[in-house]
Amino acid sequence: MPSRVPSLRMLRSFFTDGSLDSLGTSEDARSKRHSTSDLSDVPFSAVRKEGWLHCKQILTKKGKAEDREDMLAWIKVIRENSKAEGEDPGFASQALINKKLNDYRKVSPAGTKPDSSPKGSRGLGIRAEFLKQTGTSAPRSPRQDAAVTKDESSSQKAPWGINIMKKNKKSAPRAFGVRLEDCQPAPDNKNVPLIVEACCKVVEDRGLEYMGIYRVPGNNAVVSSLQEQLNKGATEINLQDERWQDLNVISSLLKSFFRKLPEPLFTDDKYNDFIEANRIEDASERMRTLRKLIRDLPGHYYETLKFLVGHLKTIADHSEKNKMEPRNLALVFGPTLVRTSEDNMTDMVTHMPDRYKIVETLIQHSDWFFSDKEDKGEKVSPVPPG
Repeated sequence: MPSRVPSLRMLRSFFTDGSLDSLGTSEDARSKRHSTSDLSDVPFSAVRKEGWLHCKQILTKKGKAEDREDMLAWIKVIRENSKAEGEDPGFASQALINKKLNDYRKVSPAGTKPDSSPKGSRGLGIRAEFLKQTGTSAPRSPRQDAAVTKDESSSQKAPWGINIMKKNKKSAPRAFGVRLEDCQPAPDNKNVPLIVEACCKVVEDRGLEYMGIYRVPGNNAVVSSLQEQLNKGATEINLQDERWQDLNVISSLLKSFFRKLPEPLFTDDKYNDFIEANRIEDASERMRTLRKLIRDLPGHYYETLKFLVGHLKTIADHSEKNKMEPRNLALVFGPTLVRTSEDNMTDMVTHMPDRYKIVETLIQHSDWFFSDKEDKGEKVSPVPPG
């Protein structure tokens, strides 16, 4: 093939030295002797003698290729000739093909309608075909580049915007069946759940002298109704609601909250340590070990246990009226607080006395267990008798 076609250098000079304008009508007649389909049969000497465009018959009197097939054949030869000569095919794309396509469009008849077939526009189809064969990309204007950049940035922002909308629609924290750190916090103590603070407040405001408080269960239907409402993400609790007037319902709601914690208040990893500490024979050592374990609890668990034990201590202080001494309160809250997330019957039977005793001890000596004197650098009170 290289011996029968002109070099890219000759083609470039032909297109850039004004030869297109100097073609005469006498040469037009000569050019008709050759067919575009006979390119491979044309000797190189004939090409040099008569001129490349005459042999290829790319131009007619109007300077336009006869059809699409002629244009594609012409592009193919330029591509192959560029490779043979060691030329960069991208140069052919920009310096030759763009010029030819511009001339091709300029001289097209004004009344020609755009091709509505699936092939699309002829000019664009030829250009795409050549770029596909050469592996090069079409040059773009600064305006096109800006448009592309804008489209790309828009496409990148779309998912981000959707994610933001999803995050904004995130529901408020639930109240039951979630970890303490995921609960709606109380306004005065961010480490204590709102539901715990609200229930304790209702009981202390109206139930300190209520006989059997926390021992008498409330109406299950009303308790379930309140749980469902709180699990919808209520950020405030209306204590004037009729359902919040029944002390037995509220006390059952509080016990249900701790019973449904996925991570118990004394935590799974420290459960066995609490059981073993409670079995230490030396009373002082037992108290110190329990106190250390309590202070090693995670922040939310320590603060919530401190708040709850303080509340139970207040209830026990009115035991003359409500009949709920520390022992009775421990019988109610021991199995609910001191447990594992996967409690089994064996542990419930063998550890039940320990559970009672741990909660009872905390209520009896709540001030000592949760004193902050040590944090302030003050001397800790002597260990009370266990």
